[in-house]
Amino acid sequence: MATTADLRIGAVIKHQGELCVVLESQHRTPGNLRAFYQVKMRVIKTGKLKEERFRSGETIEFVRIETNNYQYLYRDGDLFTFMDTNTYDQIPVGLEIVGDGAKWMKEGTEVQIGRDEEGNVITLALPSNVALRVTHTEPGVRGDTATNVLKPATVETGASVSVPLFVNEGDLIRVDTSTGDYMDRVKE
Repeated sequence: MATTADLRIGAVIKHQGELCVVLESQHRTPGNLRAFYQVKMRVIKTGKLKEERFRSGETIEFVRIETNNYQYLYRDGDLFTFMDTNTYDQIPVGLEIVGDGAKWMKEGTEVQIGRDEEGNVITLALPSNVALRVTHTEPGVRGDTATNVLKPATVETGASVSVPLFVNEGDLIRVDTSTGDYMDRVKE
């Protein structure tokens, strides 16, 4: 067992029977009161944010997570199949773990999957941005590039992204996977 002094950003802990990822940890000593750690964490299963206060020196159960690079192969209903890029082993991952990242994954996308000691998939991290082809959008009008007006576009994975007016069908665009925002056009 480790203590609160071992808390680091990105660590996975077991708290109240749930696995949580530590997002922020601050040590506070308010005046003449006892010191404590204010910890912001995300529950892995539900994605909800949680703030908790731990006494200084309190024991915490850390969970060891091993992360490897995997390549997304295909989707079959609510199961996504990934291949380990080192051993070529294939593993199925449920939609509840993939979450909103499903709308940004196309075949061949490299992701990082974290597994616990029993081999259960705990976390799935997408790259910070992906290049996707626009499959449908209204045509842009020449000369409409001076304003910051956006229009909806559908990309090859089926997701909808707001893009500038000069983006046309067939263009390759870069999308931020955490926010779903358009970043820029990719030169081919």
